Amino acid sequence: MPERELSFDENLSKLLQVAKRRRWWVLIPASVVALGACVTSLLLPQRFESEATILVERQQVPERYVTANSTIDVREVLLSMTDAILSRTQLLQIIDEFGLYPQERQRLAPEQLVELMRSDIEIEPYQRNSQSPDLNAFKISFTGRDPHTAQAVTTKLTRLFIEKSDKSREEQATGTTSFLSDELAAAAVDLKQQESRVREFKMQALGELPEQQQGNLAILAGLHAQLQNTMATLSRAREQQVYLQSLLSQYESLSPAAVTVPETGTASSQDALRAELTRLRNERADLVARYTPEYPDVVKIDGQIKDLQALLAASMKAPKPGTAGPDKGTPQAPPTEGNATTAQLKSQLEANRLEIENALNDEKQMEARIADYQRRLNLTPVREEQLAELLRGYDQSKQHYDDLLNKKTQSELATSLERRQEGQRFNIIDPPSLPMKPASPNHLKISLAGLLAGIAVGAALAFLVESKDHSLRNEQDLRWTFSFPLMLGVPILLSKAEKRRRSRMAVLEWLAATALFLVVCATEFYVYRRG
Repeated sequence: MPERELSFDENLSKLLQVAKRRRWWVLIPASVVALGACVTSLLLPQRFESEATILVERQQVPERYVTANSTIDVREVLLSMTDAILSRTQLLQIIDEFGLYPQERQRLAPEQLVELMRSDIEIEPYQRNSQSPDLNAFKISFTGRDPHTAQAVTTKLTRLFIEKSDKSREEQATGTTSFLSDELAAAAVDLKQQESRVREFKMQALGELPEQQQGNLAILAGLHAQLQNTMATLSRAREQQVYLQSLLSQYESLSPAAVTVPETGTASSQDALRAELTRLRNERADLVARYTPEYPDVVKIDGQIKDLQALLAASMKAPKPGTAGPDKGTPQAPPTEGNATTAQLKSQLEANRLEIENALNDEKQMEARIADYQRRLNLTPVREEQLAELLRGYDQSKQHYDDLLNKKTQSELATSLERRQEGQRFNIIDPPSLPMKPASPNHLKISLAGLLAGIAVGAALAFLVESKDHSLRNEQDLRWTFSFPLMLGVPILLSKAEKRRRSRMAVLEWLAATALFLVVCATEFYVYRRG
């Protein structure tokens, strides 16, 4: 017949009866395992942990004055330094220096010793402010069998981290400065080439540059004014030439050689001379009103007036019609003064010819220069575009050079700051500690774990034994097993001897259980004091 399903109270009652009946299966394994765990924890070698805290100090000088060269995250720097310091060569050197792992060195390879030491080193970064992603500090710890050795190794590791950080930042700052110096030198060469191109272009396009446009316009206006003056001078010279030629012809008619002096023409020649003299004097008055007497045109007119006055005086000395003299038709020799005046007029005509020739040459030169300046003005927009393209490249090179120069200056300041150790650096705020208590093994945890494990083993053994025992010990077992009601029950009848024996066994069990409990408690207390 199948067993009926038991209620919660019945199951609890059954479990308690099993625990009571199999109590020694629980107590003995629990006590043995707990005592074994305590003894094992006491036999394990003690290990001492020394730790130090390093603060990541920010740059002492405000960044608005000096910008740091290093822009790498402190976490990345810490990882790279950890890889360098915990390298195989460095750790083997520390093992040899402090004589670590003397027993393990006899049976382990160097690579295994390195891994063993890495497992004893702990580097833990932490932040003061959880809201800030920046690293504030980190902890370095080393676990060893001797407290003084652990402290010495932690001191060594701490010093290596600080030295590595200072050296790394200084090398980075120096490398940055060196790189910027090389780039600045290349930029300076490029800037000189750009300057040379601009200078050569300006030399080749001299007079056609945009900044010379106003000057060219002013010169061109001046040349046009000079051309007008030259043309006016040429016109006056040509008029003077016609006048001198007619005057020479008239004067030669006053003193013919081997002919009779005509009676008519003397008064008209003098009137013509006086009229020309009046015109020259009026022209001189106009020039003096605008210029000084030393002005070339004024001096020239003065010479012409003087010549006309001499010519007029010579013509007035000539014999007048109707006066006494040699007979008419008698050849007359030209007077000496007439010959001199004729020569003077011829000389003036030659000078006038040279003046006209010079004026014509000046006119051609003026026209050539005007054409040249007009060509320059026409080329100015083209030169402006070409110069703008060259200046664009020059400005870019100049800006690049100035940026590099500014960065190099900032980098030199940052390098000087790093050398003076006033930049970001590691500083010990908690020096390596001298451990007074071992960090491991944790005797209390081991003993408590052993006690719990012993109880679990004992309970498992008790239920295992109980599961193999199918005997019915009392009426309640019958009721739990069979569903029909019992019609008859036979109580247990014990003799006095059996009762005394059971009483003695119960006392002995209580004494034994109490002794085991005291032993376990005493052992746990001892382990607690050792821990």
